[in-house]
Amino acid sequence: MYPERGRDMTDENPQETSTDAAQQPPRMQILAQYVRDLSFENIVAQRGLSGSEVTPEIGVQVSLDARKRNVENQYEVICKFRVSSKNTNDDTNLFMCELDYGGVFLVEGVPEDQLHPFLMIECPRMLFPFIRRIISDTTRDGGFPPVNLDPVDFVALYRQELSRRAQAERPADAPLS
Repeated sequence: MYPERGRDMTDENPQETSTDAAQQPPRMQILAQYVRDLSFENIVAQRGLSGSEVTPEIGVQVSLDARKRNVENQYEVICKFRVSSKNTNDDTNLFMCELDYGGVFLVEGVPEDQLHPFLMIECPRMLFPFIRRIISDTTRDGGFPPVNLDPVDFVALYRQELSRRAQAERPADAPLS
């Protein structure tokens, strides 16, 4: 049955709307994205190595940071990626690419005890495709084949950081249970 014209459907059961408002689903919106810092160093060109002398090995380091902004429900998340390549023949560096990529997020409806993992897992996951593209383009434009980063498991990264912090907080004489 269709409602009468001009009639508000929320008037039929006022209890539903009050409980729905209290249990607001999580909401995330990316308000801005930006490159905070980008550097690329082509060490091969500086040293003049030839292609036959080079057997590259790529290394990737990732670190994350999040902070509350002065505006309600807004947070800034910074993803720091350091991609380096070494020559496995003589362990010399071939290139170094460092990218600090940030995002400003509006986050609502996330319980306080779940906010930190949300910021450190879901927000970087949303930024990652853009980070991957920038690193790929930068390494290609720097004279190397494009580095296409494998997807990052931000959940595992978050767990590793929690474990590292727990180890750092454990007294030196405490048993390792």
